[in-house]
Amino acid sequence: MKNFCVIGNPIDHSLSPKIHNHWFNENKIDAVYKKNLLQTSELEKFVEKLRSLEITGANVTVPFKNSIVPFLDKLSVEAQKTNSVNTIFNEGDKVIGHNTDIAGFELAIRYINYEIKRKKIFIIGAGGVCSSIICALENMGCENIFLTNRTLEKSQKIKKIFKKIEIVKWGKIPDFDIVINATSVGLDNDTIDLDLNFPHQNKFFYDVIYNPSETHFLKQARENGNKTENGKMMFIYQAHQSFAIWNKVFPKIDDKTINLIK
Repeated sequence: MKNFCVIGNPIDHSLSPKIHNHWFNENKIDAVYKKNLLQTSELEKFVEKLRSLEITGANVTVPFKNSIVPFLDKLSVEAQKTNSVNTIFNEGDKVIGHNTDIAGFELAIRYINYEIKRKKIFIIGAGGVCSSIICALENMGCENIFLTNRTLEKSQKIKKIFKKIEIVKWGKIPDFDIVINATSVGLDNDTIDLDLNFPHQNKFFYDVIYNPSETHFLKQARENGNKTENGKMMFIYQAHQSFAIWNKVFPKIDDKTINLIK
């Protein structure tokens, strides 16, 4: 039996086992997928388990998407561009890091038929998924990208990769069409310390978090008359891409799949 898992800290919120085990069953693949809570100090040892094939493949979630990189043998083009990894696989005796978050975000936006071209985007958070979102947004032809983060140094690291973005001081709100919460704030029903909702109406509020399905960030935006979307479809599409890398099979995304993620 093949062994797969998702690593992160925290990890309880992850619904990755639910979707991947469903797809294993549908495609008659003898495999199991579990959650794995890790500390940063355990990352190198974990990669060795992939090297020895004790673990077949893994997903990476917060806060390890950047910090896992030094322990890998090779990065895909997308992972190299963003310095962010969410999928790991042993290919030809090399542990390779992939990034399926880029495709996941882009496909999720296309799924809801939202037009990104010439839109002004405001991103909150400069963590592991931020660079993937910026890459996808640039692919889709947005007009401007503003980035804010409590720690300025993290924003500056992102700007070294994506020269065109504009860093905004924490607490300052630029003119935007779309605001994206790319932080983990909201996993525990906590709130982002930014005054985003007045006087904004008819804007698009997007949260990468999918569990809970409606964070305070989205709830307040909806109550103030804005369009909202959580990260459920991004999560499903990035999982879809990961599954294909590991198993050379594209699983079905249908109503049954989508309804698994609640």
